[in-house]
Amino acid sequence: MRDEVVRLAKTGSDRRDLFLCHAWDDRAGDALEFYNLLTGLDVTVWFSEKDAPLGTPFMRQIDRGLKNSRAGIVLVTPALLRSLEAEGIADKELSVLLSSGRVIPIAHRTTFKELLDVSPMLASHNGLTTADYASLEEVALKIADTVLLD
Repeated sequence: MRDEVVRLAKTGSDRRDLFLCHAWDDRAGDALEFYNLLTGLDVTVWFSEKDAPLGTPFMRQIDRGLKNSRAGIVLVTPALLRSLEAEGIADKELSVLLSSGRVIPIAHRTTFKELLDVSPMLASHNGLTTADYASLEEVALKIADTVLLD
């Protein structure tokens, strides 16, 4: 992470390839794993656990992350489905991502059918499900191939 911060500081850019939208409950588990996999593949990712410094206005940091990211990736887990129904922070991030038209849903430990029951708009976007791949790492490779080609 430090190398990424130094690289961004040198380029003078907060621009990222992806904004990672996730449930708060996934921040130290699935979301962190996915972030680490993507950044290990040279994809620049805005991730609240790494990019919202302590003592700063959290929602404003998210706003900047959304603005400075080329696209959004939504890690759809059972925790995210609960968060969307409760209209948490992820729900607000999702609203912005959906309005941008630049969003890729990744279903992990859930299905697109379950997502359809909570967010038909997100479920209508072409995405990936980890059930179709051997691991979250394979999904990260697919995303990296897509993002780095743009």
